[in-house]
Amino acid sequence: MNKKYICYCGLYCENCAVMVKVVPAAKTLYDEMLKAGFEDVISYIPGGDGFWPFLKNMSTDGICISCKDGGGNPECAVRICAKGKAVEVCAQCDEYPCEKLNAFFEQSVGYHTLKQDNALLREQGMEAWAKLQDERRKTGFTH
Repeated sequence: MNKKYICYCGLYCENCAVMVKVVPAAKTLYDEMLKAGFEDVISYIPGGDGFWPFLKNMSTDGICISCKDGGGNPECAVRICAKGKAVEVCAQCDEYPCEKLNAFFEQSVGYHTLKQDNALLREQGMEAWAKLQDERRKTGFTH
């Protein structure tokens, strides 16, 4: 478990579909395009000047950093609140669950395990939550 990828809301970035599926696919695409000589002709393809640096960056550095390191929406109410209260994860807050987090649960389409994961973290602690995230990662789970 890499703690830097634990988000305030309870998501774990290393189980995100972008990190699990998109970044490896970008690496494959970039390598194949390099082999085919696209680096020399990409500027002649409409949109290529913007696409090539994006693809190269994604394939070498990835595109995600956790919200704790400045990724994501800087106006995220959950992040602003958690930072202000100095909690590592919202589920550890004395006011959990709150309106901000409940609103996030409702709008977070695709994060079907988030509410249950936060309940696990709150009831059994970070170690149990981290174990679950690591087990999921080994199976290729994504949220």
